[in-house]
Amino acid sequence: MTDPTSSTKPRVFVTRRIPQRGLDPILAATDCDLWAEPMPPDRQSLLERARGCEGLLTMLSDRVDAEFFDAAGPQLKVVSNFAVGVNNIDLAEAARRGIAVGHTPEVLTDATADIAVALLLAAARHLKSASDEVRQGRWKTWEPTGWLGCDLVGRTVGIIGMGRIGAAVARRLHGGWGMEVLFSSRSEKVVPGVPTARHFPLDEVLRRADFVSVHTDLTDETRGLIGHRALALMKPSAILINTSRGPVVDQDALHQALSTGKLFAAGLDVTDPEPLPGGHPLLALENCIILPHIGSATREARDAMAAISAENLLAGVQGRPLRHAV
Repeated sequence: MTDPTSSTKPRVFVTRRIPQRGLDPILAATDCDLWAEPMPPDRQSLLERARGCEGLLTMLSDRVDAEFFDAAGPQLKVVSNFAVGVNNIDLAEAARRGIAVGHTPEVLTDATADIAVALLLAAARHLKSASDEVRQGRWKTWEPTGWLGCDLVGRTVGIIGMGRIGAAVARRLHGGWGMEVLFSSRSEKVVPGVPTARHFPLDEVLRRADFVSVHTDLTDETRGLIGHRALALMKPSAILINTSRGPVVDQDALHQALSTGKLFAAGLDVTDPEPLPGGHPLLALENCIILPHIGSATREARDAMAAISAENLLAGVQGRPLRHAV
């Protein structure tokens, strides 16, 4: 039976199923169109379903630009992004049209930092390829010279982008393994929990670090930041970790460095595009671990993201300030 009050509720479109902690209040307070398919909506479906909506809850995979806003219509009040980053949204165009944009900062810091450290450990100790040996029945005996990785204790980590997640990674590696922390960021700062962390220009961090962990935003300046030149500065024994955004790393340059021994290993939770197409050269390298963008994939983090996304969406359609506005 149709809810007789539904016509009085603001119309919204949620572009993917999110955890119930966020979905339930949206369903209760709005006339909600939910994209329930396992795959994201294609571009045409996205534009069609946005038409006439006052609010939209979007994912990083949804490109929100002038065409999108035109399709939605002038009644659109808010775009609530289910992510910390908003590089999928044309913020200048949203501002020009008076459309509020929300995101979900802070709640996924620890989850993403844990994945960065997990990737570092896995890459340093050949965990994926060693596990594959066991699963594929190729493990014959204990090998005195097999699967030799590198120690973590007392090494140097370079953090590219010392925001909340970068600082959380620094604290884990400094406190757990006694690593020296160097970092490159827009400004010098004191890193909470790591008072000995030192700020250096990017090139110096790349030259000195045994492990480089990337946590910078994706901007015009950082796109392709870790390319041929940057990788050539790194030690051949170094490991690169990227849990920020895929386009920050030039994947062709990374493949060349990994396949020619100019870099020991890499661990990626983000790629360009996502997912990587089958047969991509990086997928064939044993010294490159690739995860399907699971940095925030804990129950606690995703529930919190859903709750904030819902609060931002409902506040926007009701004309209230967003909890976390961009």
